[in-house]
Amino acid sequence: MSEQSQKKPVTPVTLATLRAMKQNGEKFTCLTAYDATFAQVLEAAGIEVLLVGDSLGMVIQGQESTLPVSMDHMVYHTQAVKRGSQTALLMTDMPFLSYTSTEQALENAGRIMQEGHAHMVKLEGDARILDSIVALSRYGIPVCAHIGLLPQSVYKLGGYRVQGRDQAAAAQLLEHAQRLQDAGADILLMECVPASLGQQITECLEIPTIGIGAGPHCDGQVLVLQDILGLTQGLRPRFAKNFLQGCDSVQAAVENYIRQVKSGEYPAPEHCFK
Repeated sequence: MSEQSQKKPVTPVTLATLRAMKQNGEKFTCLTAYDATFAQVLEAAGIEVLLVGDSLGMVIQGQESTLPVSMDHMVYHTQAVKRGSQTALLMTDMPFLSYTSTEQALENAGRIMQEGHAHMVKLEGDARILDSIVALSRYGIPVCAHIGLLPQSVYKLGGYRVQGRDQAAAAQLLEHAQRLQDAGADILLMECVPASLGQQITECLEIPTIGIGAGPHCDGQVLVLQDILGLTQGLRPRFAKNFLQGCDSVQAAVENYIRQVKSGEYPAPEHCFK
């Protein structure tokens, strides 16, 4: 076991932890996890946040998108990850069409929290999810709002395209970010937006931000586990990087990812959008 792993804090990571890290200018790290074994490895390496992503539809189930993933799938994988996790903050995606009303959002988020034992849920969208965020917040369910590229809306967006590149679109995303925070979102995740916009939104918000293809100025970074291990087949996202290269174990690769995020080495300019 490496020196970094031996020094990993045993205190559970909470939203208060992430807020303090933002205030102190300290970067935090997040990776997707779908089972107990990898949850243990990621946590031992020092990952602060584990995301049970609906990306499991593509990397675990072999689907073409995240849309076929069901609530039962998300609850099942959250339970598995939770069994392997003791200290990381556990966040779970709410899948496609599982939060089309406040009532549905409360019911399904309740399942993720009660049955899956997650610490918070993540919703994709903009003004459409404001009422759901207000309701979830009112009932004590922590929420991460996801803006920019929305994989659950990939067919409406016309593919996996960078969002917020022109001035009007950037202004709209900034407005959405502020409204989501005001509605009660505890974290904001930005996917595939220009690095300058990621910085602007991060600096404007009081809540922590997490970026994936959103530049180096976000408070935290997230990647799909398979991407950092060089397992992704076919066309790889611009922000993907193989952290296993040069390492002798999966845990060492995760520690490499953590080190590079916290030092500012990742994401480098070649992983960012303009």
